[in-house]
Formats: sequence, structure tokens, C-alpha cells
Amino acid sequence: MIAFLIDADNFSSPAWIDEAFQTLERTEGSISIRRAYGSAENLKGLADTLRIWAVRPFVNLPLPKNTTDISLAVDAMELACMAPRPKLVVVGSGDLDFVPLVVRLRERGIKVVCVTERSKMAQDAVPAYDQVIYVGGDQVDRPKAVEPKPMATAPVRAVTKKAATKSPVVKTASPKPAAAKKAVAKKVPAKKTTGAASDAVTVPRILAAVPNLKAGQWQPLGDVAKVLHDEKLLAKSATSTKLFKKFPHHFELMPAGKPNQVRFILPPQ
Repeated sequence: MIAFLIDADNFSSPAWIDEAFQTLERTEGSISIRRAYGSAENLKGLADTLRIWAVRPFVNLPLPKNTTDISLAVDAMELACMAPRPKLVVVGSGDLDFVPLVVRLRERGIKVVCVTERSKMAQDAVPAYDQVIYVGGDQVDRPKAVEPKPMATAPVRAVTKKAATKSPVVKTASPKPAAAKKAVAKKVPAKKTTGAASDAVTVPRILAAVPNLKAGQWQPLGDVAKVLHDEKLLAKSATSTKLFKKFPHHFELMPAGKPNQVRFILPPQ
């Protein structure tokens, strides 16, 4: 059983939540417990996204800072005492305040993962988690173990030794430059295909995938982003806001700070 607990006062972008669910379901599996904690104002801004992903909102009292964090922590410990308890708890927040909670959950044998946007992550909290997943266009998974580094150096030493033993043969043989050219030729087309794929998304293709936009009415950004992901017009690690900002004369986002609505700008008649 997996539990995803979201601090909506910190992890407050619909696009971030969409990306978080997609990443977690792809890497960890189905999420059984889905909850979002925050003020009424922040939860209202996430209403469409929470509805799409079937997340239960828990409205916090309008009190000073940290009350949302404590509400989330209390529920997390309650889940840890259940039978059966979750095998994985995902905290949707980069706040340093959750470190004591993470330690207690780990002591009970529960794996704890953090999902947040890079600028929201308190670096002192990173070592406490088993894994940190960044969303918002710069997605990087950081596992807790640091053992792969010495393993990476071992093959490098072996390669240098082989190169040293083959050096006298290189003087008489000439096919090695040709092999180098082949390696370069293989790398170049890979980069070109990536660029072509990114340029394939156009305004007509977006409108064809989401016909509701053609009316020029405001549409929930989360719904539109889900369709674009399903139609392969939006990469799993990309955000819909960045895509629409590439076409400022065709699409408008609202509100400006943390948009959750989008509409197509109809051409003048």
C-alpha cells in the first residue's frame, strides 16, 4: 500500500501534482491513499487537479504557519500504526519541518520518498529521505545510497589499461580513425531526432487533440495537460505551462503566478 500526502501550502502547482502522480505510478505502482492538506484558498486553486486524481482534500484551520505540516504529520503517524501499514509514504513537500516525521516512519520500516519542485527543497532534508523526486521540468531522482560512485571508477581504470596495451599496435594499424568517425556519425542523428520531436508540437495539433479549446473558453489546465500527455504531445518530464508559453499569441494562462486555466485566443474576425 502506497500513501501520497500533499502539503498544498508548499506543493501548490497543478502541473507539479500531475507530474508527481504520473512519475509515482510509473515507478512505484498504484497509489491507494491520496490526501492534500492546506488552506481553503490553496485547495480551491487545486480543485480540478485533485478531482482528476481522486485526492481527498483536508482543509486546515486558518491559523499561523506550520499547522498544515502538523496536520499532515499526525495523519502520517496514524497510517504508520494501521494494520496493514503502508510500505511507502510519499511526502509532497520540500519543507525541513518534515524531517522528524521521516525519521520516525523510517524507524517503523516504512520507505519515505519526497516529491517537490527543486526551488522548494530544503537541502538539509535531502539525506533524511530514501529518495527525492524533483518535478517542474527538471526531474531528477536522488536515491539515498551513494555506493555507485566507486563502481563507476573501476571500469574506467580497466579501459585505460587496455588502451595502454594496444598502443604499440596502433602504430602499424590505421583502421582506428575510421572507427572514431563511425562513432561520431552515430551520435549526430540522435541529437537531430530529438530536436525534430520537440518541434513537432504545433498549435493545430494541440487544438486537434483538445477540441474544447477551439471555442476560446477557459479550460482546466490539468484536464488539458492530461490529454496532451495521453496524445504524446507533451513529454512525461515536461509541463503544460512551458508548452503554452511557447505560443503567447495563441494561448493565455490564468492566473499569472500559478496558472490553472488555459484558453485559446481566437483570431480577430
